Amino acid sequence: MPGASTSSASRVHEARAISPDGSAQPSADLAAVLFDMDGTLVDSEQLWTLALDDYASHRGGVISDATRALMVGSNMRRSMNLLLTDLGLSAGEGDVTAAARWVEQRTAELFRQGLPWRPGAHRLLHDLRARGIPTALVTSTYRSLTEIALETIGRDAFEVIVCGDEVGDRNKPDPEPYLRACRSLGVEPTRCVAIEDSPSGLRAAVASGCAVVGVPCEVPLDPEDGGVRCDSLAELDAGSLGELLAGRPLSAPRGTGCKDRAS
Repeated sequence: MPGASTSSASRVHEARAISPDGSAQPSADLAAVLFDMDGTLVDSEQLWTLALDDYASHRGGVISDATRALMVGSNMRRSMNLLLTDLGLSAGEGDVTAAARWVEQRTAELFRQGLPWRPGAHRLLHDLRARGIPTALVTSTYRSLTEIALETIGRDAFEVIVCGDEVGDRNKPDPEPYLRACRSLGVEPTRCVAIEDSPSGLRAAVASGCAVVGVPCEVPLDPEDGGVRCDSLAELDAGSLGELLAGRPLSAPRGTGCKDRAS
């Protein structure tokens, strides 16, 4: 791995070292952990669904389940194209912009009412920060909405934040959001672990060169999208993520039962 100076054997040893609380110490090669937001750290996908349903009702229609599933992990403009097409409405540039503005405003109202954490998310962020491991937030959500979400997550939880309206048209599943986060952190993607909940997010993270963990939320994850699977962030800690980067089967903190679900 770029930047590594220790041998393979010592990396494995470091990944398996045990801290006083009984958990594994992270590998010395683990340079950073990169997180998706919606559906990964906070349970916001249901709020997005409510906002999208409200827009569809406002326009006299109903969004199909299949179209809603395609939007998970996507960027706003693609989602609005899908939504308008599904409703049988014009999807020109002005129509997409107007729909995006309406949905963004409604979603902001819902976000301000509070965002519930996904299981284990707050503990995992705290564990990484306590061990001095840098973190980044890599989301397809616009900056304005991300700032509202950060009132729950905490603005000081991340060294770097990359939002969906900051990468031009190169949003997930393009790897650019993850590559940009790594450049901003000054680390190689091959020394990072990315955590995602959506197919498009998984594909972006895998293509960037990061080691990837998929934690499903609203939609199932296809093994062909790559990475390993865990049912919950409660199954992860800094040590188990270090083991993944070192090429070992993904294990879990004490009291949990994370299995390696590599494709």
